[in-house]
Amino acid sequence: GFGVVGKRRFDFINNNPNLKVVGVCDRYIKKSSFKNDIYYFNDYKDLFTLELDILFVCLTNNIAAEVTIAGLKNGLHVFCEKPPGMNVSDINNVIKEEKKHPDLKLKYGFNHRYHYSVIKAKELIDSGDLGDIINLRGLYGKSRVIPFDGGWRSERKLAGGGILLDQGIHMLDLMRFFCGEFTEVRSFVSNSYWEHDVEDNAYAIMKDKKGRIAMINSSATEWQHKFRLEISLTNGYINLSGILSGSKSYGEEKITYGF
Repeated sequence: GFGVVGKRRFDFINNNPNLKVVGVCDRYIKKSSFKNDIYYFNDYKDLFTLELDILFVCLTNNIAAEVTIAGLKNGLHVFCEKPPGMNVSDINNVIKEEKKHPDLKLKYGFNHRYHYSVIKAKELIDSGDLGDIINLRGLYGKSRVIPFDGGWRSERKLAGGGILLDQGIHMLDLMRFFCGEFTEVRSFVSNSYWEHDVEDNAYAIMKDKKGRIAMINSSATEWQHKFRLEISLTNGYINLSGILSGSKSYGEEKITYGF
């Protein structure tokens, strides 16, 4: 894929002295071509005719799992943007294939784990100085001024889901980063505001095997962009607010903690 995200990956790869782009594929490329030492295709299968080491998958959700599996089958390390697939079946198929290739790396673009505030929060939790986690509350929302519509992300046949798969999945990943796997989930989803065929709000309450509760709201009906994660612990608290993004629209990234 060579859209907004694909072009961004392209630039960072070529600025890395250990990497070099040798092939690009996008359905909007009209015909195969070769320029500036790079092959351009409009069918991802043509990429496998090249001598590759790593495949970057920057595609719509309906095809991401299929291409990830194809990359693994062709002996390539794979980096794929989130989410891993449109549904549980997609992801199970990826896991099944990944297990066949223990020497290959499969990574996903859950970049929020690498924000400095999140790294600091993880250090505090792992240190034990604030005690054990009691519960977590997370809100990740987009502005009403920028409606959740337009493009493929509002089309179920291409996206599989709405604001939860597009954005809230980052908050879910952070909760798993801090707690591990959750074993029970209760949820509601709604598309009553924008009325697309994907959700504009998702609400979930999750419990892990230790009985810790996490609550999440992934929303496309906020009045302004918002990121907030509150973590209560037995000896203190950690609050994360704002997140550094390309748009700078979520506010200054901050961590507040006390005991």
